[in-house]
Amino acid sequence: MHCRPSSRLGNAIVAAFAMLGAVLPGTALAQIFGGVDSNGAIVLTNMPGKPGLKVIVADHPPGEPGAKRTSRKSAGSAQRSLFADVIDEASRSFRVQSELLRAVIDVESGYNPKAVSDKGALGLMQLMPDTARRFSEGDMLNPRDNVLAGARYLRFLLDLFKGDVELTLAAYSAGENAVIRAGYHIPPLPETRLYVPRVLARYRQLLASS
Repeated sequence: MHCRPSSRLGNAIVAAFAMLGAVLPGTALAQIFGGVDSNGAIVLTNMPGKPGLKVIVADHPPGEPGAKRTSRKSAGSAQRSLFADVIDEASRSFRVQSELLRAVIDVESGYNPKAVSDKGALGLMQLMPDTARRFSEGDMLNPRDNVLAGARYLRFLLDLFKGDVELTLAAYSAGENAVIRAGYHIPPLPETRLYVPRVLARYRQLLASS
């Protein structure tokens, strides 16, 4: 069974994208602000100025030439196509939706297979060395090894958190023990509380356009 968004997501994300038209081909990308409120609920809106919310889907930078936007979009599409086969393989092998894998990759590395973070996270899915060793014996700068390991880790987290995508993503960011210590809620870590709605927003875009 493929993973599905948790019921706690409600209709907020879908409504936000329907209202903004952010998933429709050929439309301008709109800004979406997101975060986690004091009750631990995911918040997504197109209304700026609400306390605690940050931009998670950015509009094109003001004054950026149209030609530049087009070339950047084409480069992104080329990168996505380059890894389509291994993403589909990982999706089938570990029963994780390809849209979720793509959303994580997009946010984690922007499809850069050689990405290395300041903390030492590696490759397309930005796996930390300790996590990589738990789920793979491969080379994390090899795209196939990395995506298969990342998908296996996501499958482990989805099983651990009973299919709850929000908690799975929080654990992917902060570690499963951090989520457990937080009482099976999104931990009060600024990076994680920005990361989860950012990936969810991208995930919903991909689901809506598939």
